[in-house]
Formats: sequence, C-alpha cells, structure tokens
Amino acid sequence: MDYKKSKAPTNTVTHDLMSFADPTGNIYESIVIMSKRSNQIASKMKEDLSHKLKEFATNNDSLEETFENHEQIEISKYYERLPKPTLIAAEEFANGKVYFRNPLKERDYQDFD
Repeated sequence: MDYKKSKAPTNTVTHDLMSFADPTGNIYESIVIMSKRSNQIASKMKEDLSHKLKEFATNNDSLEETFENHEQIEISKYYERLPKPTLIAAEEFANGKVYFRNPLKERDYQDFD
C-alpha cells in the first residue's frame, strides 16, 4: 500500500485492543506484526525522503541556497504532515491489508500429520 495515499489518521485514535487480537488470536502477535509493518513503512518513507533531499545536495555555497532550502523545507513539511508509520500499520492491520504468517504454527500443524 502506498503510504502517501493512506487514509490513516494523522493523530492518535483509541482502538479496542481486543479487536486487534481477532486475526491472529493473540494480541502480542498482532502487535509484533504491526510493529514489523511499521518498520517497513518507516524505512520506505526515510528512503523516499532521503532520495528527494539528495537532489538538493551541493558542495558549493551560493546565493541560490536560500531558495533551495525553502524547497527542502517544503518537502520536509510534507513528510511531517503524513500519518506516522505506526498509525498506517495499525490501519492496514485493522482493515486486513497486511499479509502475515507464522512459520512456527505451520510447523506445529505439520508435526501432527
């Protein structure tokens, strides 16, 4: 899912924690899944931001630097206004848009066959 088009809220929202346990049967497993997804989103956001800001990198100082800094500030503000990765991950998990599997559970089921 593209984090730029996410409908996740930009501020904290109160959730029923037990509703997060429904897909996995375990609240702690659900939290681990959301945290891993949050880390994926955060690293993608950081990579995109670094790539965009790298375009402005120069080795020489000039009078145009003020204009370039203004553009850098606008890009940074745009990324600050985006929903936080944890909120995006929680929204995706609640809507069933996160694929996950537990290899330990799969192995346990195979042992019984």
